[in-house]
Amino acid sequence: MRRLDAAYVPFNEVARLTQKRRQAAAVQKVLPFRISFLRELGGSIGNYVNFLRRYPGSTAANEETALMTNDSNATNLLTRSLEEHLRVLKTLLESGLADVESSGRVICDALAAGNKILLCGNGGSAADAQHIAAELVGRYEEQRRPFPAIALTTDTSALTALSNDFGFEEVFARQVRALAKPGDVLVAISTSGKSPNVVKAAETARSLGCKIIGLTGLSAEPLADYCFIAVKVLSERTARVQEGHITIGHLWCEMVDEILGKQS
Repeated sequence: MRRLDAAYVPFNEVARLTQKRRQAAAVQKVLPFRISFLRELGGSIGNYVNFLRRYPGSTAANEETALMTNDSNATNLLTRSLEEHLRVLKTLLESGLADVESSGRVICDALAAGNKILLCGNGGSAADAQHIAAELVGRYEEQRRPFPAIALTTDTSALTALSNDFGFEEVFARQVRALAKPGDVLVAISTSGKSPNVVKAAETARSLGCKIIGLTGLSAEPLADYCFIAVKVLSERTARVQEGHITIGHLWCEMVDEILGKQS
């Protein structure tokens, strides 16, 4: 009769653990090889995949075959996304260019008059706000004087204190009250058009005599209700909208370089 005690391990569990040890040993064996080749190929995943295609009999290729998804599926995915990206920008060119130009001129006029640009948004839109502000304070492509632009998304002490003391809906509006003056421009970025803290910032800026430029997606309300100009990127997919937003930001910076840079 089989003895049952704490030391007993079922045979199927022994087999499972043995298999896991073998798999771990195989990964440890091939991992340095993969890393070294990635370094030699400039760290490019695309180059590494090309290497696997060129040398299908290699150890790395054999190991990788079991881990990689179907290559044609990945290609189709990327093709669809890039084609969607191009369609969204083509639509912006055909139906949104006037709004891009008009909002760019609002920014140029404000800077030329000695006013500043404030920018706000959440998540990826916060990154866009910082990116655009940096291009204005530093430079885009041309050597020119710096222009005053402040992203309301960067001061972690202010962000946490305001959120804690006044609530997250006030995190940008409170900064607008502190920093904005009539004639300034607030660039309010929300892919949905519904971010409460961005809408509140736009409402506050308008009450102070600022002009508000909204960057939104297909749905622009209620943010658009507070905007002097709302530039819509006509897509329901957040990634495509964000790609459109930073393209618009770069177009504005190009206008600043062209219109104001020559006056510097």
